Amino acid sequence: MVEIKIEGDKAIFEVKGWDKLWAFRSSLEIPLSHIKDVYPDPDTLIGWLDSIKLWGTSIPSVFRAGSFYKQGDLVFWDVHNAANALVVVLEHEHFNKLIIEVADAINTTAMLKSSIQF
Repeated sequence: MVEIKIEGDKAIFEVKGWDKLWAFRSSLEIPLSHIKDVYPDPDTLIGWLDSIKLWGTSIPSVFRAGSFYKQGDLVFWDVHNAANALVVVLEHEHFNKLIIEVADAINTTAMLKSSIQF
């Protein structure tokens, strides 16, 4: 799971618990101006052959955490429960997308969208 805080002009994505170990990352700092879109995706799939693992851990249909290459994009994943998955589309960053699990995808989407300029 990931907790998100807004500090000034940056969003801080903090990886919680054991996911830090599985994802090989404890946090990401992203300027709000680099966030292009945010949306919940409860239908995100953690399949067998839908991505290539670069760094991290993946147990298909159970959880995925770390850096993956998917459909031409470098993606940071941290999802156990797809019902709470959130997609953050980025520009000018190492990752093209963050696909993360949050406590409340709807409220987190609203919070992030209210903090960024589209």
